[in-house]
Amino acid sequence: MTRVYLEIGPKKVFACSLVWPGWCRVAKGEEAALDLLMEYVPRYRVVAARAGLAFEPGDPEVVARVPGDATTDFGAPHAVCDLDHEPVEQAEAERQVRVLRAAWELFDEVVAASPEELRKGPRGGGRDTSKVYAHVVEAERSYARKLGVRHGPYRSREDRDAMRAELAAVLARPWRPGEGDLRWPPRYAARRLVWHVVDHLWEIEDRRS
Repeated sequence: MTRVYLEIGPKKVFACSLVWPGWCRVAKGEEAALDLLMEYVPRYRVVAARAGLAFEPGDPEVVARVPGDATTDFGAPHAVCDLDHEPVEQAEAERQVRVLRAAWELFDEVVAASPEELRKGPRGGGRDTSKVYAHVVEAERSYARKLGVRHGPYRSREDRDAMRAELAAVLARPWRPGEGDLRWPPRYAARRLVWHVVDHLWEIEDRRS
């Protein structure tokens, strides 16, 4: 449960779990990225607990290294690892969706409980809560198209929830390479989706104090 891969960009390195969607951290160098990943164990444990999963990882085991690019250095896990193309069984698919739904729930709760104005600074720049929220849900709508889920701009919370339900249904299915009209393999899609939600969840938590 501690298998990770390293996405190595020109300046920064992402350490990403292959088993726990969204448990990914970026830093300048391999050891720094792995250290930061472990620093975030308590924060990710909150997400896993909401999903009803025990999260007590041991030391990370690096099982792959993949080349990154400018997007890696910008701060987003961008490379698809070869291991992401391995089949996804039903149990893994359902577990990944549980984590995704937990991340959505926690993000919505943090947004609702946070002031509109957030502390300014390098952690997230100048966006306030509503802007962070809008960024996350719009990015999510864009990510969903990589899995064949297409929705127009949201006019209501119900529109957003309908898109999320369809997206979760796609990711909850077992998968074999070549199945479906998917531009992202489901394992990578779940990782990218959860990472983006929890990264901004933690940003709001850090900047509202």
